[in-house]
Amino acid sequence: MTHLFYLTLGCTIFAAVALLGSFFCTQTSRATMRRIKEVTHRGKRYRRSVPLVKDTGRRVVAIIHWARARAGMSEDIALPERLARAGYKGVLPVDIYVASRILCPLLALLAGSFIPYSRMFWMIALPAVAYLTPNIVLTRMVRGRREKIRKSIPDAVDLLVICVDAGLGIDQALLRVGQELGISHPQITEELLQINREQRAGKPRVQAWLDLAARSELPDLDSFANMLLQTERFGTPIARALSSFADAIRQKRRQLAEEMAAKTTVKIIFPLVLFIFPSMFIVLLGPAVLTIMRGMSSMTQ
Repeated sequence: MTHLFYLTLGCTIFAAVALLGSFFCTQTSRATMRRIKEVTHRGKRYRRSVPLVKDTGRRVVAIIHWARARAGMSEDIALPERLARAGYKGVLPVDIYVASRILCPLLALLAGSFIPYSRMFWMIALPAVAYLTPNIVLTRMVRGRREKIRKSIPDAVDLLVICVDAGLGIDQALLRVGQELGISHPQITEELLQINREQRAGKPRVQAWLDLAARSELPDLDSFANMLLQTERFGTPIARALSSFADAIRQKRRQLAEEMAAKTTVKIIFPLVLFIFPSMFIVLLGPAVLTIMRGMSSMTQ
């Protein structure tokens, strides 16, 4: 009986591992087949299959949206703008954010009720933390995306200079740079393509650039928008202005790196004092302390 149990358990574990391995190995082929179906059904009505989890999540979000509308809960005007700065546009991210701020405290309250000790404290503390967590996560996502955009500006400006020197206009150059940086810097790509879509929708070019600077809240993009505004207004050669701006961006990036390198001499004091100096004292003074202890013990005897 015992051998049969271990044999069944081993077969079950082997089958589970084999299924997981086959799933992860065939994930790329499934994506390839889905892409082939989309291409072959071009011109026909083809609907991509939605997983059950995503479909259920959308239904839950739709229910939350309906309940929020029925309850008359007012929407935060700045919330869609904050989500757009984090890279999420549309109505669905807003509903997901509001649903998380409603469901997370309820789940935290339920989890706190199962804690045997200090139950009342946990039932108050956990929902408060769960209510603030989506806001904290969104703030960190906005900062992370802003930092990625800041790091990708020099590469985008260099490619923009090359495209303008090759004879492209500023609008075509921005579109080309956005397409080329889609893999390495997807955040700056989204912003450049957003400018192109706004201009195609009828927004003036200068206003689209200023909106880019307002969305990003970066000094470099603000300077870039002002530079393009001046070249548009005064007729300055765009290639020369872009070259000067690229040199200024590289110089600023080099100065920032030198500043961070200079700060390391101060920051290294804390690990030296907390970790390296005690180890050195133990190695250097340890034998002397042991010798003194042995001498004192021999004198007492």
